[in-house]
Amino acid sequence: MLIIAIIIICVVLFLLALAFPLLSRGPQRGVGRAFGAGARTGRKAPGPLGWLFSKPFSTSRTATDKSGGAGRSLRNRLHFWNKSGGSASRNRLHS
Repeated sequence: MLIIAIIIICVVLFLLALAFPLLSRGPQRGVGRAFGAGARTGRKAPGPLGWLFSKPFSTSRTATDKSGGAGRSLRNRLHFWNKSGGSASRNRLHS
């Protein structure tokens, strides 16, 4: 159940970053802050259990950060979403 929730969060962050790249940073930071708090709490366990309890939160935070970044980088690569019009408008300017 938790894995499904993390996958849904990643998909939502990806779509949000694809549609609104600047506005997606706030929710991504909020999710990262929540997972960071879980990782910090898990690290307080004694011995190797601290690493074991904090690892799922750290891995989830990394996954959500990558999905948000992937959405923003995909938007930058798509030409029809660029305000400059992509490569077609650049070619018209030089000819």
